[in-house]
Amino acid sequence: MSEAGGTLTVMEQRVSFITLAVADVARSRAFYVDGLGWRPIFEADEVLMLPVAERLILSLWSVEGFTAEIGEPPATGVAPLTLAHNLATEAEVDAVLAEAAALGAAVVPAQHRDWGGYSGYFADPDGFRWEIAMNPGDTGAFVLPPAD
Repeated sequence: MSEAGGTLTVMEQRVSFITLAVADVARSRAFYVDGLGWRPIFEADEVLMLPVAERLILSLWSVEGFTAEIGEPPATGVAPLTLAHNLATEAEVDAVLAEAAALGAAVVPAQHRDWGGYSGYFADPDGFRWEIAMNPGDTGAFVLPPAD
């Protein structure tokens, strides 16, 4: 527990899991594991768990399992969120977007942004949007893997 502005808080400022409800776990596995080469930490018929950072798991859960757990089905349409993947160069951004396109993902081509970066987007098989970005500021450096 810590004190924040004179009040006692119990919940730490961190995220452990990002869970996305997907229509077909096998299709998501084909995209993320077989296509992008990501390695699962756990998988079963209804769920696929992918470590995406130290102590952070991306959980792809069947809509049925998701609904049974939380008590109501997920909203339909484009989710009002994006997941972001920062890279060091514009060439790396273009390469990841090309890889996603080759896997059948809908891609919004990268462009230079008003905030100084370079980014584009792709949608995974369930329409979740990934921003692929080169961010020149401190937040970009914060999420990049260490240099060799």
